[in-house]
Amino acid sequence: MRVLVTGATGFVGRRLVAALLRETTHDVTVLVRNAASYEPPAGVTVVEGDVLEPGSFEGALADIDVAYYLIHAMGASGNFAERDRRAARNFERAASEGGTERVIYVSGLGNEADTLSSHLASRREVETLLRAGSADVTVLRAAIIVGDGSASFRLVRQLATRLPVMITPQWVDTDCQPIAIDDVIAYCLAILERPATAGETYEIGGPDVLTYREMLLATGEIATGRRPIILSVPVLSPRLSAHWVGLVTDVPREVAYPLIEGVRNRVVVTDDRLERLVDLELTPFDVAVRRAVGLESDSTDGVGRAETAAPTDRNEP
Repeated sequence: MRVLVTGATGFVGRRLVAALLRETTHDVTVLVRNAASYEPPAGVTVVEGDVLEPGSFEGALADIDVAYYLIHAMGASGNFAERDRRAARNFERAASEGGTERVIYVSGLGNEADTLSSHLASRREVETLLRAGSADVTVLRAAIIVGDGSASFRLVRQLATRLPVMITPQWVDTDCQPIAIDDVIAYCLAILERPATAGETYEIGGPDVLTYREMLLATGEIATGRRPIILSVPVLSPRLSAHWVGLVTDVPREVAYPLIEGVRNRVVVTDDRLERLVDLELTPFDVAVRRAVGLESDSTDGVGRAETAAPTDRNEP
């Protein structure tokens, strides 16, 4: 197959490109905004363009069978939801016109019966916009992705390691189901090889459901040998929390605020169809953290654990 990866310089995209080259024989093309600053692995075709600029990127979709859409505007200047909306519309039109058969999008977990944060609501809007085209869209919804380079995990790590005592809002006791970056990549490759997953939405998570308090305590102990003292109070708003986080971490406020606003939403897998379909040994949270902070090497067989070459027949839809 001919596969396109957008967001190839990002946290998920860089690892996905490497895994596609290592684990498959597909032709891989990447779309980047600045080709001069990107050092592609051998065998990758590079196309320069920006999905926010119609006319600049459409060539990347020529003859593409499957496209991974890994673009998120959070952290950019201006209204991130509006930028994500424009980018998704532009990409959907180009994919439809180019005849791309499938699009795979990594979105966010969260129960739509709840009031979703602006960050999670924007992810859901992008899902809808991508589905407006002719391509079959497969969505993977994940909570915090644990790995070196993840903005959400960097927030957890720096809070856990820089503050021996922290005062947090009550969201610290919200449930979350984090997932290791190795497992996200494994799922991304697994659905590529399974045509039956086209058009489906799947929830993915690691083997552990933890509160944010538990994640902070575990991360602090793994990274520094000590567990921070956490005191929760009912009056600290997300906006004040983001300001406070900005004082003690290097996560930009425009990234920190949407992430912190989102922690009020319980993000736990309620539909485990993909876990039952894909034979994947999920990474425990403590192992994922040790890898993220450099205390343990990444799994050498990595995405191979997902048996990407052929679908299993277990619970095949």
